[in-house]
Amino acid sequence: MRVWLPVILVLLMSGAANAGEQDPPPPPRPAPDFLFGRPSGTLGLRVSWLSNRSGSDWYDFVTDQLTIDRKNFNGPGIGTDLGITISPRLDVMVGFDYSQSTTASEYRRFVDNNRLPIEQSTLLRGASISGGLKFALTERGREVGRLAWVPRKVVPYIGAGGGAMWFQVRQHGDFVDYVDLSVFTDVFESSGWAPTAHAFGGVDVRVLRRAYVTFDARYTWASGNLGPDWIDFDPIDLSGLRLSAGFNFILSEVR
Repeated sequence: MRVWLPVILVLLMSGAANAGEQDPPPPPRPAPDFLFGRPSGTLGLRVSWLSNRSGSDWYDFVTDQLTIDRKNFNGPGIGTDLGITISPRLDVMVGFDYSQSTTASEYRRFVDNNRLPIEQSTLLRGASISGGLKFALTERGREVGRLAWVPRKVVPYIGAGGGAMWFQVRQHGDFVDYVDLSVFTDVFESSGWAPTAHAFGGVDVRVLRRAYVTFDARYTWASGNLGPDWIDFDPIDLSGLRLSAGFNFILSEVR
């Protein structure tokens, strides 16, 4: 038994060494760079900057009387889009957007009895629901065999649509009574709904298997009636250019 014990130990050590020298398991295979059919829909999330046209007489009045510039009504926004593919190049789009601006100001030509500024704040916000059609200017992908669909890296597009916008205009602070030049504190506010029309264009750039970076420009036409707090003013201009950047995610595939 003493003679065989060293031999057994050598064999066990040799087996352990061979086990440690076995090849490691292969790395996981990367996900395929294609889809099993063209996309049936997309979900988009984006941030934006709205440049308000500020073309009605209400803007003329407040920018003349108060230390407000038309550019102060520009502001950031957020939005989301749901796209449903109805043909290889055409999507039906449903979207939501929200933006607002808040500006502190004072009267340009008046001060109070203590020679101090007469100050107020002006808020303009809008939330819109829209629908439209998005048309790809190039093929969005190509079929390979019976199952695989390879998306293009860059897809430019255009589109148009319409919807409705809820808007709110609110000023609060101190104001001048132009009859006797007295100063009073008050809140002026108007809100409501207005129809909209828009046209847009942009580009989708594929960055992941099921995701695109999107750059988009949209011009919206809209105007809304001001309430009794602003008498004898024309409808307020709510039109403007929206520049956006975000992501579009493929929801599912048509097999």
